Amino acid sequence: MPGKRISVVVTRRLPDVVETRMKELFDVTLRDEDTPMTQDELAAAMATTEVLVATITDQIDAKLLARAGPNLRLIANYGAGVDNIDVATARERGIHVSNTPGVVTEDTADMVMALILGVTRRLAEGLRLAQSNDWQGWSPTAMMGGRIRGRRLGILGMGRIGQAVARRATAFGMQVHYHNRKRLRPEIEEALDATYWESLDQMVARMDVISINCPHTPSTFHLMNARRLKLMKPDAVVVNTSRGEVIDENALTRMLRAGEIVGAGLDVFERGSEINPRLKELPNAILLPHMGSATVEGRIEMGEKVIVNIKTFADGHRPPDLVVPAML
Repeated sequence: MPGKRISVVVTRRLPDVVETRMKELFDVTLRDEDTPMTQDELAAAMATTEVLVATITDQIDAKLLARAGPNLRLIANYGAGVDNIDVATARERGIHVSNTPGVVTEDTADMVMALILGVTRRLAEGLRLAQSNDWQGWSPTAMMGGRIRGRRLGILGMGRIGQAVARRATAFGMQVHYHNRKRLRPEIEEALDATYWESLDQMVARMDVISINCPHTPSTFHLMNARRLKLMKPDAVVVNTSRGEVIDENALTRMLRAGEIVGAGLDVFERGSEINPRLKELPNAILLPHMGSATVEGRIEMGEKVIVNIKTFADGHRPPDLVVPAML
């Protein structure tokens, strides 16, 4: 029907400016509560709408996709990753999947550096001490951390975010090393002044800081397992702003407690919001509630990408951020 607006269901609250623009363009159903939909609520939405705007908290597996209605043609994920969606099954059912790549790059790279500084300079411990009644004032030997200039940073995953981290680390005087599924082109490697390691084990054993910036896939699950974590130097630091499943969280917790790794900065966790209680007790771990992309600018840009993907699809064209098997 000419002029008919495409129907859209949004699974979580988005920034007001994004929701308002969606209301202007689409026949959109917004969510009042800023909580994840239940599986039954997701199934009900997918049974009737043409486009589902999902977020990383929505687990859309084959079982749920089997309950989708014949009108569902696009899942527009509000996020760079798509590991929350069974993309292969969606494609088999004729449902396209899009995401929002590139938007979170600079914000997440900023957070990586914040965590590196936070752990090496013991900022969380200092904050707790300053807010307590135990601080007796400055002392030459109190709260000594480490200098990051001259330290070797090993980046695990040298995509957009990894490269943005490398640029920042170089400005701080760190030496950049990396391991990636594919080696970077020589001109990019030279511009970043980055040293490539084909062997992750060899790199991990020599770094002062490890930054995890790879996606979660079957091949990266527990990529930093207990054996590999034990290769790290005792005075090394690990930072993860990517996906919690890449690290064996139980093994990391044991090693932090035993002093086998000096510290960790984590913005993501293996079981989502269910953080290991023993991890919360550790003074040498900075734990953040998945804040890497949490800037006003970033979240609005993510929404704008979702809108462009939906509008392009509604106009009969390929969404610019369509997810294809080669990306997975």
